[in-house]
Amino acid sequence: MKKKVLIIGPGMEIGGVERSLLGLLDAIDYDKYEVDLFLLSHTGEFMPLINKNVNLLPENKMFSYISWPISRLIKKGKLYIALIRLFSKFYGDLRAKIKKTATINVTLCKKLISRTVKKMPKHYDIALGFFGPHYFVSNKVDANLKIGWVHTDYSSSTELPDVKFTLPMWAGLDYVACVSEQVKLSFDKIYPSLQEKTVVIENIFSSDFVKTRAEEFAVKDEMPDNTDVKILSVGRFCTAKAFDDVVIACDKLKQKGYDFKWYLIGYGQDEQLIKSLIEKYSLQDTVIVLGKKDNPYPYMKECDIYAQPSRYEGKAVTVTEAQILNKPVMITRYATSSAQLKEGFDGYICEMGVDGVVEGIEYMINNPDFRKTLIENTKTATYDNAFEAQKIFELEKHKI
Repeated sequence: MKKKVLIIGPGMEIGGVERSLLGLLDAIDYDKYEVDLFLLSHTGEFMPLINKNVNLLPENKMFSYISWPISRLIKKGKLYIALIRLFSKFYGDLRAKIKKTATINVTLCKKLISRTVKKMPKHYDIALGFFGPHYFVSNKVDANLKIGWVHTDYSSSTELPDVKFTLPMWAGLDYVACVSEQVKLSFDKIYPSLQEKTVVIENIFSSDFVKTRAEEFAVKDEMPDNTDVKILSVGRFCTAKAFDDVVIACDKLKQKGYDFKWYLIGYGQDEQLIKSLIEKYSLQDTVIVLGKKDNPYPYMKECDIYAQPSRYEGKAVTVTEAQILNKPVMITRYATSSAQLKEGFDGYICEMGVDGVVEGIEYMINNPDFRKTLIENTKTATYDNAFEAQKIFELEKHKI
């Protein structure tokens, strides 16, 4: 008899977590496991890419309302949800200010909404909360084994989590899955009472998936060969990804006489900030915002350097995807960078911040033979890691 597995995820918008979820779904042995997928929202460009063996459960509108603007909730008569949202924001921001921790407004909102929904009627052998907070899997799912994922390196985040508020949620799980060893170390430091529950399960990649999608269309019109070097970065436009540093670094590189274009693929809250910086430094022909792309791989295939200028990461999915496509990669020295690549073998690590990015790009541009070495080394490396999925199912045998 097949084991019954429930996986809980966000919507399927474009993002590293969502791509990692697709990798997990593709790595499961469906001869052994019967998989239900519960998404908080049935939205996003990745919806058609969900493995056909997966049983997609109906959407619960209570969770999908979380992403609605409060004004829309009021107009549509969803006053109860609007009140939860307003209360969560007011209380969460006030608590964060007093305690000097990260805000809990989204976490509190999901906790309160989780209380209003019914328990899942089915019993599962394994339940996986792939995107936190994990109140739903902790309190509304009947399963022999419950696992919740951590995708963030808390030690490098600008604000530490509110431990007193979030500890009971994590304690309600049997295991906490961290996407890298550094993420585990930082989580264990913040939640020392949970150390025996934490394990490392890395993001899962399929080289065939990335390489196949990279051939789907050409991008010469958007990334023409009218410059010496084409640099690409992919990610959400947010503080963690530091694309604002990119613009200022490009200004300094242009002043030094380098001929290049830096393309940005993504979307998010900092988009207007980045565009305003591009205008401020008159870099419209140098920093090109390509926007949201459901398939970034043809663009990765076309670039000369893939750059990840992040302030912090759990483990950046896009870096490994670029390596799969045999691109020379440059990343900043965020806390998990040593787990991201082998420095000098299949990537280059520069210091964080504008000056570090300038130095890193200068080194990559001025050393084409080094870039060729990185490319050749990626061809000998193995980035497929479907075996990581098996770690999940092994945990069932060793439940604490």
